[in-house]
Amino acid sequence: MANTRSARKMIRKIRRRTEVNGNRMSRIRTFIRKVEAAVAAGDVEAARDAFKKAEPEIMRGWTKGVFHKRTASRKISRLARSIRRLESAA
Repeated sequence: MANTRSARKMIRKIRRRTEVNGNRMSRIRTFIRKVEAAVAAGDVEAARDAFKKAEPEIMRGWTKGVFHKRTASRKISRLARSIRRLESAA
């Protein structure tokens, strides 16, 4: 257990931040799942629309410090690549 006032305050801050970041990650994963579901269903238009909504959410996760910039870029790149594959197959 923390002994100093500053350490106790940091525990409170970390607890709040963890909760907020968990909510943000859940939201981002939901957007990613929608893109992946549309790709799995073979629906190019739905996949594009879902991707247009997911991309800013993913980048917002980076700016808010939920994950690293390269992680965000990698996720976006992989989603875009799956949509391109779907378009070329159709």
